[in-house]
Amino acid sequence: MIFAPVIRRAAYSQAPRSADLALQRFLMGALAQPAAAPATGCTVTQDEKATTLQLDVPGLAREQLSISIEGQVVQVQSVEGAPRKVQRAWELPTEIDANASTAKLENGVLTLTLVRLEPVNKSVQLVVH
Repeated sequence: MIFAPVIRRAAYSQAPRSADLALQRFLMGALAQPAAAPATGCTVTQDEKATTLQLDVPGLAREQLSISIEGQVVQVQSVEGAPRKVQRAWELPTEIDANASTAKLENGVLTLTLVRLEPVNKSVQLVVH
């Protein structure tokens, strides 16, 4: 049987231990960030006509990137055999006009300018006879 002296912490100190403070800082830092926080290396800006995404892809050439647009979803992937793997996707609030959108790779930064698709007016005028 082993006996160990038990000393109440309040008896010798009122300040929190440094390990307690470090754990509290870690948990507050990890839990304070929202779950949908933007990933590092990516910048998103929006205006009334387009959304611009800037993604860091150092070491990749144009031929090593594949960009697909389907409705509101944009996917960026590196092709097989590329020096590094990139696989990202974004869902935008409105549909994207793929024909008017552009992609530019310059100095390891991929800039996607995604133009919003204007809704088509499907109303029909009837002539009264």
